[in-house]
Amino acid sequence: MSGGSLRSNGALAKTESMEMRWALKDEEGSSDELEESIGRSSFEEEDDDDDVDSEHQRLVRTGPRVDSFDVEALEVHGYEMNGYDEEFSCCRSIVLALQTLGVVFGDVGTSPLYTFDIMFNKYPVTKKEDVLGALSLVLYTLILIPLVKYYFIVLWGNDDGEGGIFALYSLICRYAHASLLPNQLPSDQHISSFRLKVPSPELERSLKIKETLETSSILKKLLLILVLLGTSMIVVDGVVTPAMSVMSAVNGFKVGLSSVNEGEVVMITVAFLIVLFSVQRFGTSKVGLAVGPALFIWFCCLGGIGIYNLLNYGFEALRAFNPVYIYRFFKSNPSQAWLSLGGCLLCATGSEAMFADLCYFSVKSVQFTFILLVLPCLLLGYLGQAAFLLENLTDYEQVFYLSIPSRAFWPVMIVATIASLIACRAMTAAIFSIIKQATALQCFPRLKIIHTSRKFMGQIYIPVINWLLLVSCLAFVFTFGSIYEIGNAYGIAEVGVMIMTTILVTVIMLLIWQINIILVFSFCTLFLGIELLFLSSLLANVVDGSWVLLVFAFIVFLVMYIWNYGTKLKYETEVKQKLSMDFLMKLGCNLGTVRAPGIGLLYNELVRGVPAIFGHFLTTLPAIHSMVIFVCIKYVPVPVVPQSERFLFRRVGPKNYHMFRCIARYGYKDVRKENHQTFEQLLIDSLEKFIRREAQELLLESDHYDSDTDSDVINSLPQSSSRYLVGPNGGLYSLSMPLLQNEKSPLLEPSTSCDESRDGDDVDSLVDKELLFMRKAKESGVVYLLGHGDIRARKDSWFFKKLVINYFYAFLRKNGRRGITTLSVPHSKLMQVSMTYMV
Repeated sequence: MSGGSLRSNGALAKTESMEMRWALKDEEGSSDELEESIGRSSFEEEDDDDDVDSEHQRLVRTGPRVDSFDVEALEVHGYEMNGYDEEFSCCRSIVLALQTLGVVFGDVGTSPLYTFDIMFNKYPVTKKEDVLGALSLVLYTLILIPLVKYYFIVLWGNDDGEGGIFALYSLICRYAHASLLPNQLPSDQHISSFRLKVPSPELERSLKIKETLETSSILKKLLLILVLLGTSMIVVDGVVTPAMSVMSAVNGFKVGLSSVNEGEVVMITVAFLIVLFSVQRFGTSKVGLAVGPALFIWFCCLGGIGIYNLLNYGFEALRAFNPVYIYRFFKSNPSQAWLSLGGCLLCATGSEAMFADLCYFSVKSVQFTFILLVLPCLLLGYLGQAAFLLENLTDYEQVFYLSIPSRAFWPVMIVATIASLIACRAMTAAIFSIIKQATALQCFPRLKIIHTSRKFMGQIYIPVINWLLLVSCLAFVFTFGSIYEIGNAYGIAEVGVMIMTTILVTVIMLLIWQINIILVFSFCTLFLGIELLFLSSLLANVVDGSWVLLVFAFIVFLVMYIWNYGTKLKYETEVKQKLSMDFLMKLGCNLGTVRAPGIGLLYNELVRGVPAIFGHFLTTLPAIHSMVIFVCIKYVPVPVVPQSERFLFRRVGPKNYHMFRCIARYGYKDVRKENHQTFEQLLIDSLEKFIRREAQELLLESDHYDSDTDSDVINSLPQSSSRYLVGPNGGLYSLSMPLLQNEKSPLLEPSTSCDESRDGDDVDSLVDKELLFMRKAKESGVVYLLGHGDIRARKDSWFFKKLVINYFYAFLRKNGRRGITTLSVPHSKLMQVSMTYMV
């Protein structure tokens, strides 16, 4: 990597866009072109409100400013992510197949327990053609949605191995700045786990979509609303799935024991649900591979019973593979066929889990298990039930249990109950993961998260969500009391998630995959049309009680949207009220107060600038620590950030101020399990590396530039230097640190001249002194300075805004967890100051 770059005050040249900026007048006309790429000093980058002397400067078109964090972000390459193209050995494939059965396919695997029951609930079957038409609907629903849509298309829309609604959203936000929270940094896209491939300039359509999405706030809000609606439906799915699965399994008692009535089924279901949610806190790792073999036995039972029924009652059910029977079904009974669509969709419940639970497995392992075991067993199971129905038209209730051979009834009954409990457990674990992703992307209030496994970072437990799901689930069971009423609500939750996934994958096809527009249109039209048809059937029965589910989903949506809206307003206000560098310079190196020994970690959410809360600290406290580090915990739209790229530093002010900014970056699947001592040590070690690298860059600078060179204007450009990198977009990036390009280097004492700094021994000595100062400050103690910035709506604001900010958002913020609680900092190390922003 070599090349040239224009340098002024250490700023980096970049070719993505242009903007107007002040630059020094050049008395020699030959350097006019060079001036166009000259950036400001690091201090001018911090604040845009510095005074400018118009007599010595003029406005020219220059390259955009690039944060010094961009330099550090380019230094780590070749990080190996957990991809989905791993080698498959026979033994490894079998182990993964067993694991995916227990986590991914439990929900779709238990759908034969209730699908035909729900389909024939409103209109009982009267002739064989009705059975063949209903079976044909089920077969082609399984083929079109789980197989064609998810198996062949959606699974490849994963975010570096992560699946689900938020994974799709984060993928879109990486390729186009679609996030509403304005804290993006150019350096973010250089994290090795981004794997960002910039859309090709030849594909004009993709670039236009990207530009439209980035410039339209309406489209950004619409995209966020779609994601939040899909997420709220998934949360509701986590309420309905346990109720539906467990009750449908327990219904087998009514077939095996004639004395059991509906009320007793409800009580048994409630008992199972309480036990299920109570043991959730022990984590999936405590169960191990036991759930895999249990589901394997269940699928074998499903396929075996199907084969038995086909052999026993005949192969007439195989005629349903002819789609003509769907046409005949709708022609002879249009209203019955249309209303049965809601029940038919239940055969595909759990299809979204194939994508949402992708974080635990590879794409190939999910596809391998689905195509070789799950899909064949499901098809055999439904074919067997239809074969039984063709000979027993009056036995359309509890079809699955009635079709079981009498000798195998109770063993299959036990296996079905276990499979249902496993499916519920997997669904609840998926909800925990989705809530964590939403929290990381500022779409859900912070909650207590317990990590149940030291080996697998994705296995978490959220107590508040767990008990909320239990209470809601019990309420649904007591309210509806039968699978026929719950089934309609279940279908609405499932189809809502499917519709949102279809829309987001369509955006990814246009923006990222950049495939033929005809294929994109075909995908969107086919699957969106099918899912909207299913939704219309389900909404026809919404008055039966399913509206309660929609209300619950709307409440979850409001919680997420209000939290995101309030967080965005708070961040924008903090950006507007940040302190200028002129203010700090006037205070001097003591910041207008006493500098006490120690390190103060001031937590804030700003990625640039000095937060206003720091000024509140200065006016409130009689002393401030000798070293201050502004720490910003930032979640970036990637699954995982490597530890080597976790911290980014910049010096704030001259060297004798001993102030730094640190951005600690985390992915939405990263686990912040480190205690405060570990976090402090990692941060200090990274800061020491930054200071040493800063000194090395100063020495490299002295090899190429004369001591008499004006530090603000460069009149010559070196032809080749190892200090320049070629960025992914073809731009040239200088490795000289922007913070070193002042007339007085931050590494030097104010009394030391730049000429003296050219001596390597002097620089090493100054570095050693600063590191010694830092170590002594650490020995004196590390204190966490927490600024609780609350927001209130102005008096002249709209009533709705006052209601949302002053009451709803304030309630969520008050009852959520502070970000610092994840580090388990003892109270003796905490110092807190509150500040209220008017928005």
